[in-house]
Amino acid sequence: MSDALDPEDAKIVTLARSTRARNGASEGAAVRDTDGRTYAASTVALPSLGLSALQVAVAMAVSSGAPGLEAAAVVTTTGEADANGVAAVRDLAPTAPILVADPTGAVVARA
Repeated sequence: MSDALDPEDAKIVTLARSTRARNGASEGAAVRDTDGRTYAASTVALPSLGLSALQVAVAMAVSSGAPGLEAAAVVTTTGEADANGVAAVRDLAPTAPILVADPTGAVVARA
């Protein structure tokens, strides 16, 4: 996809990308709430707990009192957002765009 991103959407893609790189995780994600706050997270892969980066970012927003989500982004090598992460976003925002980017930050899909 070669569509130019809104600066606020580009910001969450950048946050997701940098979080993934910093943690050496398989995925990075970021969400923007309806108050304009952002939350960035990476995949959690523990023996007792496994969450996609998008699930963690949504959980961070919810636990911080976010009233809803405007947009989400996930950076992954798979080319698609994890179904459980998409479901978590949809719980708060049924129509919010979910940008899926590759590790270079290029958006390859929208969910």
